[in-house]
Amino acid sequence: MDLKKDRKLNRWQGFDYSFPGYYFITICTHHRQSIFGEIVDCEMRLNEFGEIVKQCWLDLPNHYKNCRLDYFVIMPNHFHGIIEIFENENYFDPTVVGNGLKPFPTTHGLSEIVRALKTFSSRGINKIQNNFHFSWQKSFHDRVIRDENELSAKREYIRCNPGKWAEDRNNPINVK
Repeated sequence: MDLKKDRKLNRWQGFDYSFPGYYFITICTHHRQSIFGEIVDCEMRLNEFGEIVKQCWLDLPNHYKNCRLDYFVIMPNHFHGIIEIFENENYFDPTVVGNGLKPFPTTHGLSEIVRALKTFSSRGINKIQNNFHFSWQKSFHDRVIRDENELSAKREYIRCNPGKWAEDRNNPINVK
């Protein structure tokens, strides 16, 4: 049996993930290790590692001038967030040279932005701990948000997620 043929494709084939719009993402820790804190009275209490993830998330617009951050939640072993990617005609990366040696406008796609979040947070966590090596799962789940109703629904999902931890499929007690 060829496992590559049975593997689900992660991204929407043929879609340009640098296209302006809202994107819902979920990123899980490797082996769904619960290391970012705990749920207490239906509220997420971040520990030091969770705070690192939060700071890396909030810092993304400083590195990617074509993204805005929307709702997010850090759970014990995963992260949900909404990223808005927009056209930023005023942002040019001087290291990218185009025709006539003029810089091209730089638009970063969703995968690059998520890669940065995973890399910066992993580096920060591994810098302060020495009991184990932290890493995220290899990929991430995404959903291209298609309209205002879906955006509202994803925001509500994020807002309510800590209160539904007992039933969450990412909760280690629910993983078979």
